[in-house]
Amino acid sequence: MPELPEVEALADFLRERAVGRVVAGVEVAAISVLKTYAPPPTALAGLEVLSADRHGKWLDLGVDGLHLVWHLSRGGWLRWYDAVPERPARPGKGPVALRVRLDDGSGFDLTEAGTRKRLAVHVVPDPAQVPQVASLGPDPLDPAFDRAALVRLLAGSRQQVKGLLRDQHLLSGVGNAYSDEVLHAARLSPFAVAGRLDEQQVDRLHVALHAVLEGAVAAARGRPAAELKDAKRSAMRVHGRTGADCPVCGDVVREVSFADRSLQYCATCQTGGKELADRRMSRLLR
Repeated sequence: MPELPEVEALADFLRERAVGRVVAGVEVAAISVLKTYAPPPTALAGLEVLSADRHGKWLDLGVDGLHLVWHLSRGGWLRWYDAVPERPARPGKGPVALRVRLDDGSGFDLTEAGTRKRLAVHVVPDPAQVPQVASLGPDPLDPAFDRAALVRLLAGSRQQVKGLLRDQHLLSGVGNAYSDEVLHAARLSPFAVAGRLDEQQVDRLHVALHAVLEGAVAAARGRPAAELKDAKRSAMRVHGRTGADCPVCGDVVREVSFADRSLQYCATCQTGGKELADRRMSRLLR
């Protein structure tokens, strides 16, 4: 799933290529992706693209009084064309869910792979009218989200720190991959209780949040949309690298599996050498 750095890079990409253009047309190839129906996507035609923004993991194309807002979820992506195919997007054929044509012939598709269709597209006068956007927690890269804000977020929480980082109502933009990376950089167990972190652990978490996310944003910025997925995977130090050597200490990267996802960690760096038990088989070790 694209997370804060990739979504920020896609917003940058659209700012460079779409802002200032006029929407020539919108084609819906998968009606299931539409979560709002009034106004319809066709209402965007003839309007100038004024902005491209990010809200957590949501993208927001501001189009002269309306906003095309979407969440790519696990299987979604943006495919850019310098010259959009002339043939209209065909409903039910292939991965294309929605196509946006611009007045210079360029444009993009929103695509979705796999059978679990979760790509969500809204057309609204205000992005705050999307309930999931309105309920987002603070952005970890917002200058206002300083150490004191992190302390307030952690205070009294009984959540495991991994879950807290992923909770979009508490902190927006961080998902499964970057929470693994942040916790590895902070040398924290993913199962540590957020409200019990000591001062040094909070310091490390605050530094790691900024270092990992800012580094990933910088690495993604300027890349074509087509390259962002591979660039993300290749930059991961522990996430998705089960069985590989930890780049910090050389220990093997381990995994804990859940029903629909997994996490990766280094026991030497993060848990004092203790291997975390698989949640499906026994209680968690801390």
